[in-house]
Amino acid sequence: MTDGDATGAEAATRIRLGIAYDGSGFNGWSRQPGLRTVQGALEEALRMLFRRHEPAPTLTVAGRTDAGVHALGQVAHVDLTPDQVDALLRPRKRRNAADDADAAAALRRRLTGILGAADSDVVIVSAQLAEPGFDARFSALWRRYEYRIADAAAPKNPMARSSTLWYPVVLNVEDMDAAAGTLLGLHDFAAYCKPREGATTIRTLQEFAWSRGADGVLVASVRADAFCHSMVRALVGACVAVGEGKLAREDLALLRDVGARTSAFKVMPAKGLTLMEVGYPHGAELAARAEQTRARRVL
Repeated sequence: MTDGDATGAEAATRIRLGIAYDGSGFNGWSRQPGLRTVQGALEEALRMLFRRHEPAPTLTVAGRTDAGVHALGQVAHVDLTPDQVDALLRPRKRRNAADDADAAAALRRRLTGILGAADSDVVIVSAQLAEPGFDARFSALWRRYEYRIADAAAPKNPMARSSTLWYPVVLNVEDMDAAAGTLLGLHDFAAYCKPREGATTIRTLQEFAWSRGADGVLVASVRADAFCHSMVRALVGACVAVGEGKLAREDLALLRDVGARTSAFKVMPAKGLTLMEVGYPHGAELAARAEQTRARRVL
């Protein structure tokens, strides 16, 4: 994808990145002064790579994860100037769109080298030339997370302790799954979100289901068009309260419809949560989706 302006200046080249990370050592995605974050680590690598070709590129991400949250399917985009693309292709100079695709591969290779190919907690999984109209944040149709809980009935795997919550009570997964199903659809999820000034809490919860895997671990699969701050961990916490018998199945929808934060359940820790994938439309629908998403949602 290229983005030009009406003055005829040379267009930027947009690269779509697939990113995975272990969130244990990060204070979330968003850059913060004095703290290690995923965005901060990646943008520092970009700054080092293009130190002779300023301004340094910045990243636009599909979903900002909180401190301690992991990702296997995070998506971001970065816009490179013609000089930055040429720097990736040296000593061969850029000649056509095929060279832009080569620049994406070169960007992944160079960033991997800076981040530490042998042992890094953040990895560039893929890099490709973005389709016209693609925006990592606004073009997304949905984001899907998983939350893993090893309850008292599940064996504890120390190799998975950084991505699985160990919970000291046996949980009723059938009740949790039934309760989760009552929350689906377009609603105001203010009761399940940490409020942020000016941010909407209206979301479409497209999928929310619980199952117990072959290893005995409980897994929640949660998909929505977007999530507000701490929403997934709050939804999980409400279901855990149902699984313990502290709330009834029907209570979760009742709490949602009150529209205010409650102390009826606990927000679960970040360590069990992983962003698994982000879904996008294709072709001309990318730009249309971005325009639709930018409009403030209402019920």
